[in-house]
Amino acid sequence: MSSTETNIERDLALHLVRVVEEAAVASARTMGQGDRKHSDHAAVQAMRQAFETVPIAGNIVIGEGERDEAPMLYIGERVGAPAPDGAEFPGVDIAVDPLEGTNLCATGAPNAIAVLAASEPGGLLHAPDCYMEKIVAGPACRGALDIDAPVSQNLKSIARRLDRDVKDLTVIVLDRPRHEGLIESIRREGARIRLIGDGDLSAAIAVAVRGNGVHAVMGIGGAPEGVLAAAAMRCLHGEMVARLVIDSPELEERVARMGIKNPRRIYTAGDLAMGSHIVFAACGVTDGALLRGVRFFGEGYRTHTLVMTSGSNSVRFVDTVHMHRKPGPRGVRLY
Repeated sequence: MSSTETNIERDLALHLVRVVEEAAVASARTMGQGDRKHSDHAAVQAMRQAFETVPIAGNIVIGEGERDEAPMLYIGERVGAPAPDGAEFPGVDIAVDPLEGTNLCATGAPNAIAVLAASEPGGLLHAPDCYMEKIVAGPACRGALDIDAPVSQNLKSIARRLDRDVKDLTVIVLDRPRHEGLIESIRREGARIRLIGDGDLSAAIAVAVRGNGVHAVMGIGGAPEGVLAAAAMRCLHGEMVARLVIDSPELEERVARMGIKNPRRIYTAGDLAMGSHIVFAACGVTDGALLRGVRFFGEGYRTHTLVMTSGSNSVRFVDTVHMHRKPGPRGVRLY
C-alpha cells in the first residue's frame, strides 16, 4: 500500500470491487437478449443489494435519476449496511453507473462495464443529467488542453506533450451526428479516430491507463459520466477539461437549483472530483480493450475488475474466479 493511501481508501476499495462485480454479473446474464432496459434493471437491482452489506453511510450523488424517476439508486438515496448500536459508519458520497453501455450489453457488443466512484462527503460534483463537452487525455497533457481552442491546437498540444506527430495520435469519439464537424476536423489534421457507438466512460479510463494505444477522448457525452471519468483521472493524474451543455431555459433553472452558479464554467478533473480520498472501481460486463467480460462456467463465474485510489495513484486489476457450486463425485455437480 502506498504511504499516502489511507486505510479507508484501501478497505473501501475492497468492498466496492464486490459491488461492481455483483452488478456486472447480473447484467451479463442478460447479455445479447436485446432488452437494454432489462439489462439496466438487473444491474441496478444487484448493485443496490450489494450496497446493503458495505459498512458506510453512503449518499448517492450521481445515480439513476431523481427519486420520482428511479426506484433504486436515485440521487439522494442513502445506502450502506445498518450500523451496530453505538457505532457510526463513515459518510461517503457515491457516483454510480450500474451499467455503462446498456445497448452494448443488450447486443453483446464490447466495452459494457459496471462502474462507480466514491469520495468523502462533498468530494464529487452533483452534476445534472445533461450533456457535457469533454476533452480527456493522459497525465503528460496536464495544462495543455483548452476546450475553447480549435481542434487542431489541442491535437498539436497533445502530440507535443507525448513527443510524437499528430498523425500518430488515436482519438476516441462517440459516433453521433453532433460530432460530424469534430470528426472532420480531426481527420483534416491527420490524426486517427476510433469511433464508438456507446461507452465514452470506458474510453476515458483507457486514456489514463498506459498501454492501451488511446491518446485522447473528444466530444460531447453525459455529464454524470464526466464526473465518473474525472474520478478516474484524479486517481491516475490524467487531464480533463469539460463544460456543461446548457441548451434550454428549463435546464438552466435546474442547474441553478443544484447550486451551480456559473453554467459556462470550465471544469478540470479536480473540479469535478475534488475529494481528498477517491476510490474508483469498474468491472467488465462484456469483453473490451481494458477489461474482460463476465465468463460463466458450470460451478460459477469469473470477473475482471479494476480498482484505483487517489492515494495510491495506481491501477489494480482483480481477476476473480467465483465458485458457487461444489463438484460431486467424478465431477457430478451437487446442487
